Amino acid sequence: MIRRETPVTQAEVDGIEKRMRELIAADIPFGKEGRLYTLEEHKEFFCGRMVPSTGYIKFFELRKYRRGVLLRFPHPKNPNVIPEYVDEVKLYGAFGEVTNWGKLMEVSYAKDLNAKVRNGQYKELIQLSEALHEKKVAELADIIKREKKRIILIAGPSSSGKTTFAKRLLIQLKVNGLKPIYMGTDDYFVEREDTPLDENGEPNFEDLEAIDIQLFNANMNALLAGQEVDLPSFDFMDGHKKFGNRLMKITSKQPIIIEGIHALNKDLTALIPDAEKFKIYISPLTQLNIDEHNRIPVTDARMLRRMVRDYNFRGHSAKSTINAWPKVRAGEDKNIFPFSNEADAFFNSVHLYEISVLKKYAEPLLKEIKKEEPEYSEAKRILKLLGFFDAIEDDSIIANNSILREFIGGSILV
Repeated sequence: MIRRETPVTQAEVDGIEKRMRELIAADIPFGKEGRLYTLEEHKEFFCGRMVPSTGYIKFFELRKYRRGVLLRFPHPKNPNVIPEYVDEVKLYGAFGEVTNWGKLMEVSYAKDLNAKVRNGQYKELIQLSEALHEKKVAELADIIKREKKRIILIAGPSSSGKTTFAKRLLIQLKVNGLKPIYMGTDDYFVEREDTPLDENGEPNFEDLEAIDIQLFNANMNALLAGQEVDLPSFDFMDGHKKFGNRLMKITSKQPIIIEGIHALNKDLTALIPDAEKFKIYISPLTQLNIDEHNRIPVTDARMLRRMVRDYNFRGHSAKSTINAWPKVRAGEDKNIFPFSNEADAFFNSVHLYEISVLKKYAEPLLKEIKKEEPEYSEAKRILKLLGFFDAIEDDSIIANNSILREFIGGSILV
């Protein structure tokens, strides 16, 4: 990734695309010399898996976007079709924000972070990153109060830090003189016998049909109207909702914070007036890269978080996390990502220093995976990624309300 001060022109984009299509037509094979990939006389380091030749990827779209270039390609489920274009304005803003954070912290590449780890400046980096998070949460709380929003909906993919963020937002709303309440949607599962089945005939608790939408909307509207409501508690042992234990009545100064995978789906809150709702999408959208040519996928950052949390709090191995990840991603593609553009605001939960912290937790877990196991190749790939970063061995300086504490432990909010 090469940054420059002047915007890219349409003529430059057209020229780049023309040259890309010429290379595709030529179908030139990639070679390998040690750790370097070669293309004719060109040599470059690339840490991921390289395709066999320049003709391997035929379907793509290059378009001028803002000051730069947007490269679009098909979704794996439909590899021959470029998806319909959607201008992800808020997503662009979130990435732009973290780019500015990187400039502020003087961290754009792995070498920048490693330098701060080695000279002890990482402690200031951690404090600065936490301060930026707190400032952003406070700004969102100010918007919610100013616009008098009553239903705060929070959604994001796995390991985004949704629970910690929701609790920190609750605190900031209290600072603003409000008295918010926090609730999830798990208590609104349909009765076990009414749970939809997946393609394998097993109960599907991930899709929206597993939620009792009518009851949820009725309860939320009644609360907004100042009525006393008998809220359900779902008994996961017998698979039924219980009533009579959660009578609740709120005032006009008590917004409701709701966190759940379907929170941004309009169908979940279809009967609640839009004027009452404020939707927040949260995800760790890292802009930290290994170097100018090797980026770190956002999904890798999230999987590292999940792997560490799974081991620390759920007793799961790195092998089981890797094995479950494709199913997790499939659920996100269906239930979360399609609704991200519904958000009124994005919260980027990334900490630019976090890979250096997660490394010491994740590395030994990944090394336990044996060569003969199917998860081994993925484990080796992630270990290779971690190899570019120096570990932060002493993470005691990380605040006990940090989003990262949700994964490494020591949180006072989760």
